[in-house]
Amino acid sequence: MTSRYRSSEQHNSPAPRRRTVVKAAAATAGAAVVAAPLAAALPAGAAEAAPAFLHGVASGDPLPDGVLLWTRVTPTAEATPGSGLGPDTEVSWVVARDKALTNIVAKGSTTAKAASDHTVKADIRGLQPATDYWFRFSAGGTESPVARTRTAPPVDAAVSNLRFGVVSCANWEAGYFASYRHLAARGDLDAWLHLGDYIYEYGTGQYGTRGTVVRQTEPAGETLTLADYRGRHGKYKTDPDLQALHTKAPVVAIWDDHEMANDAWSGGAENHTEGAEGTWAARQAAAKQAYFEWMPVRPAIAGTTYRRLRFGKLVDLSLLDLRSFRSQQVKTGNGEVDDPDRTLTGRAQLDWLKAGLKSSDTTWRLVGNSVMIAPFAIGSLTADLLKPLAKLLGLPQEGLALNPDQWDGYTDDRRELLAHLRSNAIRNTVFLTGDIHMAWANDVPVDAGTYPLSASAATEFVVTSVTSDNLDDIVQVPQGTVSAIASPIIKAANRHVHWVDTDRHGYGVLDITADRAQMDYYVLSDKTKQDTTASWARSYRTRSGTQKVERTYDPV
Repeated sequence: MTSRYRSSEQHNSPAPRRRTVVKAAAATAGAAVVAAPLAAALPAGAAEAAPAFLHGVASGDPLPDGVLLWTRVTPTAEATPGSGLGPDTEVSWVVARDKALTNIVAKGSTTAKAASDHTVKADIRGLQPATDYWFRFSAGGTESPVARTRTAPPVDAAVSNLRFGVVSCANWEAGYFASYRHLAARGDLDAWLHLGDYIYEYGTGQYGTRGTVVRQTEPAGETLTLADYRGRHGKYKTDPDLQALHTKAPVVAIWDDHEMANDAWSGGAENHTEGAEGTWAARQAAAKQAYFEWMPVRPAIAGTTYRRLRFGKLVDLSLLDLRSFRSQQVKTGNGEVDDPDRTLTGRAQLDWLKAGLKSSDTTWRLVGNSVMIAPFAIGSLTADLLKPLAKLLGLPQEGLALNPDQWDGYTDDRRELLAHLRSNAIRNTVFLTGDIHMAWANDVPVDAGTYPLSASAATEFVVTSVTSDNLDDIVQVPQGTVSAIASPIIKAANRHVHWVDTDRHGYGVLDITADRAQMDYYVLSDKTKQDTTASWARSYRTRSGTQKVERTYDPV
């Protein structure tokens, strides 16, 4: 959904642009595109009095005995993100059991260096499990805001309940981050999950604005260099709603493609021109370095974001990196999606995921998953017709995948993972997904062609975007208009899909007990307004042992 088409020079059939399905459905709806201009909103806060904490504070990756703290200090007015300017500055931190910071349990100091863009992290250990803490940074007589965080339960604890906020896809220029504000106001989250596209790499007006930039991003051009990515992260971290959520609960984040470039894969991206924009290796390295500098995320295996967190005996949370190791996307409808030599996860990550799911002794196995795993196809035929026809014509064996950037484009990895769940009788696996700018509640069938007569191996809750365009934005019609038409068609062709909302923006709240995992979906009234309201839309749950989704008629 860019203003220009870029294809990789490393493959003879260019990858389709991200979310081909969204465009196709929008064209089918046939509505006119209308622009709705709004004044840009630029953050206040030039560093007139330095040092200053202009980018807030945050915590992440909670453990039973610790949590990762983060901030960025602006030591002098010219030391803007990505500038490389400004002196190294000592930064102190305190952690306390109370908001007034009188009962201090840990303290220390570190140095904010220009070499790390004046960002700092403190990996605090020795804390009590399942406990609220408050923390604050200080530098040169200036104090940061005080923030709350929370540790995970003990590994062997019988946990009665967990509650997570769930978000993805926040494009600065497309609207305001009110979803973060409404989640922050709840005050009941153990943590919140960001499933990718925390930032967007495009230059101003180049992505998802339909000619209207609600508020302008910085830097104005596309992010290509380390300085660019640092500057973009810095801009996002000035958002007051994002800052508010970071002060209320720890985040658990993974990246998707826009933290690097649209439709990224191991050797390139749709939104990257080799040569004219430098090498992909250099750009990817810059993007990853800035991400780990600016996010309260522990670099995990091989410097990626795939890692695992545990919340007592209730939840194992496996977090995937589906960009660093994947093969290039293939053309829509191409039978190469079934090629066993192509991979989404990479061999090592898939083996790690399978081993973790098999060995887990928790009640629930959650998978933080940046792109949808449930099949999404059109023109579905019954299995007895589909498979021989697909083989004869060289088409995908699981139907005509509309978005090969998802697991649909890498069916061998998906078949192996789902077969592993079934053959090892692994229950209660729930995929938590972003990316597609729509809300979904799905069973994950072993064989979509024969479903529901065949088995479901897992379930999936997909959250819509915070601001990034979905169908009603693309065709410029009132919310719900396109979904009323598209949802029945999608469900008829995909019998494992229980619900899809193609139109609205918002967030999810995942509530987990031993008996069920329930996703409450909340939607915004208008993403282009700072004071937009949020309301509950629907709820779906999966009950323990069923591997199926069902509707429930009240939020938790």
